[in-house]
Amino acid sequence: MSEHDIGRLMYLGLLGTVLLAYLILSNRNTLGSLARAAVLWGLIFIGVVAAYGLWDGVRDGVMPQQSVSMDGARVEVPRGPDGHYYLTLALNGTDVRFIVDTGATEVVLSQADAGRVGIDMDALRYTGIARTANGTVRTARVRLDEVRLGEIVDRGVNAWVNEGALDTSLLGMAYLSRFDRIEIERNRLILTR
Repeated sequence: MSEHDIGRLMYLGLLGTVLLAYLILSNRNTLGSLARAAVLWGLIFIGVVAAYGLWDGVRDGVMPQQSVSMDGARVEVPRGPDGHYYLTLALNGTDVRFIVDTGATEVVLSQADAGRVGIDMDALRYTGIARTANGTVRTARVRLDEVRLGEIVDRGVNAWVNEGALDTSLLGMAYLSRFDRIEIERNRLILTR
């Protein structure tokens, strides 16, 4: 904490003390109701701070999650609350959540997702290199026996396992280019085959 911050803190403390002293002196006949009001406002303040801090968890639990509506070979995906589009695909029978990333060339799996879909993590050879916004990372090429999006099934899909820290797997253009048309319309991603 710098000297400037300490001075500011002292000023705010002094100002708060003066305001509190004024409230007590001007309401000395009704201190009980003043105390109740102070407790009420304190609880309201704590509630607002708690709601703000927990909003992401509350939003994810109360608001509907990403959904995919399919009409034959047409897939519509609503934009997520964070502005991204998410798709859940079944890789070798296991659901994996992807961020749709038109800036990614390949399908990129996080290490956690790769392990969940049955890839032998000890046998991977990280011989590839990917240049990302966070720097260069090594990657290992894998082949997925089956990739399923609703009724749409692709077999023998190449993917890469990212050796670095990757929270959510990326669905890049290698998969998206299998669709005839990719559109964004009214906050919906529309994929058509």
